[in-house]
Amino acid sequence: MTLAIDIPASAARKERNGVIRFIARLFREKPLGAVGGVIFVLFLLCGIFADVLAPYGMNQISPRTRLMPPSWAHWFGTDNLGRDMLSRCLYGAQISVIIAFATATLATVISIVIGIVTGYLGGKIDLILQRFVDAWMSFPDLIILIVVVSVLGPGVPQIIFTLGCLLGIAGSRIIRSAVVSVRENMYVHAAQSIGASTVRILWRHILPNIMPPIIVLFTTRVGTVILAESGLSFLGLGVPPPTPTWGGMLSGSGRTFMFQGPWLALAPGLCLTVVVYATNVFGDALRDLLDPRMRGSR
Repeated sequence: MTLAIDIPASAARKERNGVIRFIARLFREKPLGAVGGVIFVLFLLCGIFADVLAPYGMNQISPRTRLMPPSWAHWFGTDNLGRDMLSRCLYGAQISVIIAFATATLATVISIVIGIVTGYLGGKIDLILQRFVDAWMSFPDLIILIVVVSVLGPGVPQIIFTLGCLLGIAGSRIIRSAVVSVRENMYVHAAQSIGASTVRILWRHILPNIMPPIIVLFTTRVGTVILAESGLSFLGLGVPPPTPTWGGMLSGSGRTFMFQGPWLALAPGLCLTVVVYATNVFGDALRDLLDPRMRGSR
């Protein structure tokens, strides 16, 4: 009985120590990636707790404070209607968190399903699905986004579904290549020789061994989705106003009153630049540390 209790406790302790060692290795070997990871976590927390952190409402208007420069009362200044730019950037981060993580999750699931099925089964299924992926990737992503959003109308569900399908189908190539290399290992052949089902092999042997590229794919997709959503909002096809988004803030008052108040474009533009750059750097660092073929994983 004591042995049965000690085994799960020791396994959990080893897993916790492994996470701590990985974080320490990240800060030691990839300091820029570690900084990107910290910014990524701060962005996530700002989006989750935007209602608590924002000093004002997202659309709280104060005509007496129109186009005020950054000050102690308004750290990022105010826009042409007197709305606090810091609060609007925080609420914009909340929208970006919802869209980015939901879309990245949907895209990763689609990539995993297509990549595992085609990479493991091979044959005609692989040939047919990969030709479909080739045809899908030949279309420009931005054109497909504009067409779908123009037909279905702007909104969060439409953006999540469209971007999830676009990135998921294209990203299945990465998962497929990882599955093709893993399926030739001896433990997969051993599971096949003892009669393990295909579902069990995929779930217990293939999927756990392709988690590093999946994690990297997810993190890089977050930055891609933020940029794509901002581009749609800048074109007026994203989340409809008055909900603040970083792209919409750049397109609306940020572009109209840019010369009277440069902070209207600088605040959302810097937030967008810093978050996307930090996310990509963090994803690159994870790839170097998790991929055994990369030099940084040694």
